Amino acid sequence: MAEIRMTATHASPLRIFFYVQHLLGIGHLARASRIASAMAKDGCQVTVVTGGIPVNGFPGSDVTSVTLPPVVASSAGFSGLADQSGNPVDEAFLARRCELLLEAFRRAEPDVVIIEAFPFGRRQMRFELLPLLDAIAKADRKPRLYTSVRDILQQQKKPGRDEETVGLLRDHFDGVLVHGDPHFIRLEETFPLTASIADKIAYTGLVAPALPPEPAESFDMVVSAGGGAVGRDLIRASLEAASRVAIDRRWLLVTGPNLPEQDFADLAADAPENVELVRFRKDFPSLLRGAELSISQAGYNTVGDLLVAGCRAILVPFTAGGETEQSVRSERLEKLGLALALPEAGLTTDLLVTAVETALSRPKPNSPDIDLSGAARTSAIVRGAA
Repeated sequence: MAEIRMTATHASPLRIFFYVQHLLGIGHLARASRIASAMAKDGCQVTVVTGGIPVNGFPGSDVTSVTLPPVVASSAGFSGLADQSGNPVDEAFLARRCELLLEAFRRAEPDVVIIEAFPFGRRQMRFELLPLLDAIAKADRKPRLYTSVRDILQQQKKPGRDEETVGLLRDHFDGVLVHGDPHFIRLEETFPLTASIADKIAYTGLVAPALPPEPAESFDMVVSAGGGAVGRDLIRASLEAASRVAIDRRWLLVTGPNLPEQDFADLAADAPENVELVRFRKDFPSLLRGAELSISQAGYNTVGDLLVAGCRAILVPFTAGGETEQSVRSERLEKLGLALALPEAGLTTDLLVTAVETALSRPKPNSPDIDLSGAARTSAIVRGAA
């Protein structure tokens, strides 16, 4: 007797297999987790496979989580992979990860596979993602395949990279989910071969949270450095600025969970009385809603939180290793009057003090005309197509 496989119906929820690899910060993981939760809320059965250092609360408890042996970027320029202790990984380690990923895929039997960033980014993970693409192509019941990408891509300088990306997309992927608003920025502004894949692109809007509740605790100035693997200089400059400007204001400096312990201890020892230094605040979006000013990098999720909260913002984009994405975002927001932008290279306390004085002299920004419903819209697009 032939095996009977039920298709996705009201009695059998749509099965989603979502791969995300965070290498340095936690932005990729946070965005993917928010999308996965929106899909779970819509009745999908979601499996999220993560490959970076585990982060408490991501993904949410409303999805099935599969954790591969963690790898991280061995440098800020993403030039290699290391294990959780910082040691370079070997071929046996990578082969085991690949095996575990393929096992998880076969076990999930998904209707839809979503791969975060690849093939636009995460080339370091080809050792397991190319075999995954082959497994998808050979599956008895082939799932639909999407790539999930932010609105602003790292611009490639190496010849042939963009052409390789287009080839993989044309050969394997059913769609490109661009998590942005085309009225803010279009994919072709950072990916020159967009016309070659125009038939696959769907804009979802920015993946941003709902308006958070009023904060239970208030800080006037909120400084954050993302995951904390980078951003120490921003935290240091802000700590020094707190003793020179807005000294009657209450400052909160959120270093991120990945700041080295010695760096955290050194900063804490130098903190003036009006500064509270912490690694993480679960209520961070609410704190922005109550703050007079935010000082941060210009990562995708941080900017989404800022736009929802309507907070004044000073952005110091991450540019180490030739990164361009945050610079593009901060410059666009500055042109719209939604932020002030400062350079990461050469950031000084004097520059920051002047920017704080300027920002506080301006009114809080109006609600931006930018679509912020990306999580719900992504779920609707995927469910509609499947």
